[in-house]
Amino acid sequence: MNALLELLRANKQGQSKGIYAVCSAHPMVLRAAIQQAKADNSLLLIEATANQVNQDGGYTGMQPSDFIQFVKDMATALGLSQQQLCFGGDHLGPVCWTALPAAEAMAKAETLIEAYVRAGFGKIHLDTSMPCAGDPHPLPDMLIAERAARLCQVAEQTAASMAEPTSLCYVIGTEVPAPGGVATLEHQLQPTPVANVAHTITLHQQAFAALGLGADVWQKVIAVVVQPGVEFDNTQVHAFDAVASTELADFIAKDPQLVFEAHSTDFQPPSRYQQLVQQHFAILKVGPQLTFALREALFALCYIEQQLVPVEQQSHLIAVSERVMQLQPAHWQKFYPGNAVEQQLLRQYSFSDRIRYYWQQPELQLAVNRLLQNLSSVAIPLPLLSQFMPLQYQALLNGELSGELSSAPEALLQHHIGLVLKMYASACGLAGDCRANAQRAEAA
Repeated sequence: MNALLELLRANKQGQSKGIYAVCSAHPMVLRAAIQQAKADNSLLLIEATANQVNQDGGYTGMQPSDFIQFVKDMATALGLSQQQLCFGGDHLGPVCWTALPAAEAMAKAETLIEAYVRAGFGKIHLDTSMPCAGDPHPLPDMLIAERAARLCQVAEQTAASMAEPTSLCYVIGTEVPAPGGVATLEHQLQPTPVANVAHTITLHQQAFAALGLGADVWQKVIAVVVQPGVEFDNTQVHAFDAVASTELADFIAKDPQLVFEAHSTDFQPPSRYQQLVQQHFAILKVGPQLTFALREALFALCYIEQQLVPVEQQSHLIAVSERVMQLQPAHWQKFYPGNAVEQQLLRQYSFSDRIRYYWQQPELQLAVNRLLQNLSSVAIPLPLLSQFMPLQYQALLNGELSGELSSAPEALLQHHIGLVLKMYASACGLAGDCRANAQRAEAA
């Protein structure tokens, strides 16, 4: 946790430093993230979302302790130091139980918080912004703050009861994007007004104090979630406008302890990530773009497979994914509007990557394994690589990828996901090339 706080302090001091949070539970994404952190010798912040990982298993089937052990085991196998790992819980609150009355949903949320803290999650996003059954719409800011304070109290009590307590820090905020993404962009997406941010901070301070959570606990609040003016839907991306967010940046620069946490930063142009960090959006959340890159690479490999492998031996991954998603529409149906043709297009190619909820399905896992096995036993001709994976083709020409591609489809996958991670790492001043450049500048 100290390493995370040092990065945020550096950002507060005007350095172009920050941290990206990998919000994904997919093994191939996590592997790529660990490899990126190892190459950069940097801190790696991995976050589990309440609907992915919870006391009931979430859609991954993992409880919080299972998830941390899974990541730690992978990090050990790949040679990443445990000291370089930092774990966060995203959208921790009643989000999974909003169909229940508020008292029941919050009781579930308290159990969730306790499980995350006991498992070793140190960065806790207190998200009570969503109404439960019987709640007023929209939920009053004061009620959001009071519920967040209650969850913070549970976290503090849980840590105090542990023989080796986890060092905790908190993220607050009422203008929180919907977990999982949005179906359509707002027509005019505006940054959060400064007055709203100040009001949110004040209400949370008051709610903390009302529960006896004093200055020592408030000092653990490291960030506030606001709308910086970034978002994406199925087919569009709203790019960050640094000029429009100047007032926000000036406001948070004067706060002695807080930075901004930016959600839904996926798919921004690289220069915009740097601008976000410079304007004290020091925590950049990324998730759907990573699984989008995973899907992009897997489908590209599937197209290559179609050219090289007899049809009866092929994985038919794209067709399998379509069948699985149609048979189980709950995870995509409300996000993908339109007629049958339009919905099929979105299931396969939407920026709002809903296929990430299905990769753990046994039928899809078998298809992915068949695809990788098929391509491990054939040589991928360079023209096919250029046609379907042009970024990896260029990396091969530039010596960034080994020429031994005949048995390394997973290396192509990892490289494609890694391109997204490297972009974030560079913006946060964590990438190896950034550090080397800085050292050269100092020597000069």
